[in-house]
Amino acid sequence: MRDKRLEIETIFDQAVDAARAQGVTEIEAIFAGGDQALTRFANNAIHQNVAERDLQLSVRPLIDGRAARATTNRLDRDGVRDVVAQAISLTSLIEPDPDLLPLAGKTEYECPKRFSLATASTTPDERAQAVAEAIRVVEEAGQVAAGTYSTGTTVFSVMNSRGATVSHDETMARFSITAMARDSSGWAKASACDRAGFHPLELAQTAARKAALSRSPRVLPPGRYTVILEPAAVLDLVGQMFGDFSATAIRDGRSFLNDRIGGKIFGDNITIHDDVLNPLQSGPPFDGEGVPRRRLTLVDHGVVREIAYCRQAAALAGASPTGHGFPLPNEVGEAPVNIVMNGGDTSLEQMVASTERGILVTRLWYIREVDPYEKIFTGMTRDGTFLVEGGEVAAGVRNYRFNQSLIELLKNVVALSPATRASGEEALDMVVPALKATDFNFTEVTRF
Repeated sequence: MRDKRLEIETIFDQAVDAARAQGVTEIEAIFAGGDQALTRFANNAIHQNVAERDLQLSVRPLIDGRAARATTNRLDRDGVRDVVAQAISLTSLIEPDPDLLPLAGKTEYECPKRFSLATASTTPDERAQAVAEAIRVVEEAGQVAAGTYSTGTTVFSVMNSRGATVSHDETMARFSITAMARDSSGWAKASACDRAGFHPLELAQTAARKAALSRSPRVLPPGRYTVILEPAAVLDLVGQMFGDFSATAIRDGRSFLNDRIGGKIFGDNITIHDDVLNPLQSGPPFDGEGVPRRRLTLVDHGVVREIAYCRQAAALAGASPTGHGFPLPNEVGEAPVNIVMNGGDTSLEQMVASTERGILVTRLWYIREVDPYEKIFTGMTRDGTFLVEGGEVAAGVRNYRFNQSLIELLKNVVALSPATRASGEEALDMVVPALKATDFNFTEVTRF
């Protein structure tokens, strides 16, 4: 990646020169992009293989208390000059912001190693071979497979005229598979910076097993059940609340944490951090302004302890920035994005064995907020929902719609598995456990 960094530094110097030519001395540049490749399959066959290479330059000049941003992927000298001119023109059209801060200065940060040469150099043939093996498992079970296998590299750099120069290179591999039978389905997904961190064949076996176990699903009445949520389902639902751990959201009065910071709102067994350096996490160790991310204790044994601050929110509150801001300008401010939820020592199998009657959930989808302050969400189960009876998985059941408060859910947790990196559909990848909780509110049976 050395050649890429040299290219980025050269482009930044050109942006600075273009800004100075127009009398502007304060400028920030963000570089984001990389190489991405995807193999897609359906109906037990690969039907698409695509690859993309893109690097974008986004510039933000500061002029008399004003700032605006323009972005391009034209990275020749003319393209750089044009995007700087566009950003300066946009900046001249907006009103000054009395809370706008100068650009961030040079900082020190710890950079985790998240670049795998094997992942970066994965070929279409290698992805195709892994997909073919996964399809074979599902096909031999009399089912139909669909999913994706992607590999790629990303670079994210922030540079500015005050000397900030931070950069992060990363690889990522993701595999997702759905196994479909006549009246049931199963699903599994995993991601890792190093593709050796998961095995597509094992994920296919999991999906096929879930589809087989959930065949001929029973129709059980809605109501409040003991629920066992697998890590993906925990991510999908619990992951909905972390945008509220934001100083800007709290200042705007749109967070469920208003008047609750320092109070105990979850159970004793709930502790959650934001920790970019956790070995199971991913992403750059700095934010959209180049500020290093600090480890936060968001929840400590049920008590809300810390929230995220971007530089502007911190200045307004008389606090220190935590390195969780998004590129400016934005309306969101900041949010924790490297969630690590402490787990326990109860395996998923032990949760099932200790449950007299309950529902085991693989994952959730179509999640929507119903009550922002009580953090009530509705959504549906899918791709592997099971009745647990007498300590065993007794049968598949028709999927449910739920209406559930996250506050209530995290008060009612009675068991946690060891935490693992989880991938879902509704939120960023997180490090979370499976959990068992009482009185989960299933409101109706879905049509399929």
